[in-house]
Amino acid sequence: MKTTLRTDITVRDICEGFVYDKNEGKGLYGWGGKLVIQPEYQRHYIYCELNKEAAVIDSVLKKYPLGLIYFVKVAENKYEILDGQQRITSLGRFLTEKFAITDDNKTKWNFSSLNPPEKELILNTPLTIYICEGEEKEIKEWFRTINIEGVPLNEQETFNAIYSGPFVTNAKKVYSNSENPQMQKWQCYVNGNPKRQDILAEALEWVTKGECKVDEYMARHRYDTNISELQNYFDSVIDWAKGVFGSPYPGMKGLEWGRLYEKYHTEPYNTNDVRARIEELLEDNFIGNNKKGIFEYVLGREENKALLNVRIFNDDIKKKKYKEQTDKAMAEGHSNCPYCAMGDNANKTRIWKLSEMDADHVTAWSRGGDSTIENCEMLCKTHNRAKGNR
Repeated sequence: MKTTLRTDITVRDICEGFVYDKNEGKGLYGWGGKLVIQPEYQRHYIYCELNKEAAVIDSVLKKYPLGLIYFVKVAENKYEILDGQQRITSLGRFLTEKFAITDDNKTKWNFSSLNPPEKELILNTPLTIYICEGEEKEIKEWFRTINIEGVPLNEQETFNAIYSGPFVTNAKKVYSNSENPQMQKWQCYVNGNPKRQDILAEALEWVTKGECKVDEYMARHRYDTNISELQNYFDSVIDWAKGVFGSPYPGMKGLEWGRLYEKYHTEPYNTNDVRARIEELLEDNFIGNNKKGIFEYVLGREENKALLNVRIFNDDIKKKKYKEQTDKAMAEGHSNCPYCAMGDNANKTRIWKLSEMDADHVTAWSRGGDSTIENCEMLCKTHNRAKGNR
């Protein structure tokens, strides 16, 4: 790969003709139309969310170096930013009055409100830019290498860079656009920030169905202009979840909906019955604060009790029950573990320490048993594990 160092290009030059797309949250063009600021392999602009864009302007005003910037020459007088798009977009956004900076006195300043010397200082600041020329494979490999510092690329952003093409372009228009009118609905089920590619990552994870890795799927579809398979599957999962549960519950966000869809979507459910049971479980005081397992528990006809975070006995109950059992066992000459007492080995008369025992439900929670002292039984750890595995 060939590189050429340029130190004669200023902020004024780069921000000439700067265009920022508010809907997609990215800078588009600069340098008088010669520069594509955010090619498809680049992540979305995130400095505004991380409160870093003002720091870029502050650095320029204090004459701190902005670091190296890399452009790729794609044709005569046509370039793309390989590294530095967050910084350049910050500069362009400030010069075009998209945000203000705050001084030590908490006074806000737009570019137009700065005094002339400060404006000239920003505009005439030279940038250190390397112009790179080479094959796509070399450029992408260099992109990955130089993005190990700063705000690192997440896995999906890296995949977008490696497999840039019509498929990624069209997929990002749908799933990376925070202004998409469907985004609010989707984010009831999916965690993350569309600008960091989290929604796209989930959509790709779902459509692969575990049959291949996401990067393999992207490689196979890289030059496809049609993303209907991705969209149709994603919509099917969301529509199924909404159809089964009705209006989304807060605890639904972030569940493995793709896996749940594959496992349960052929099963019939009555939405009213499902919601009634969900609400009973949500109000159950014996289920802990993390109630996300409730949804799959109901989907699975309440067979997998391990999905429920059943509240354990508190220390006071354990101590009282331990004393009660131990006093009785010592008076009668047998073990304080009821299961050991029924045996005929050396543990038949063993008195276990509290730390060597676990509290267990006599009547299982799943069968209506409460986490009260009346329903508590202290067992040695061996027998409690054995009972739990039955």
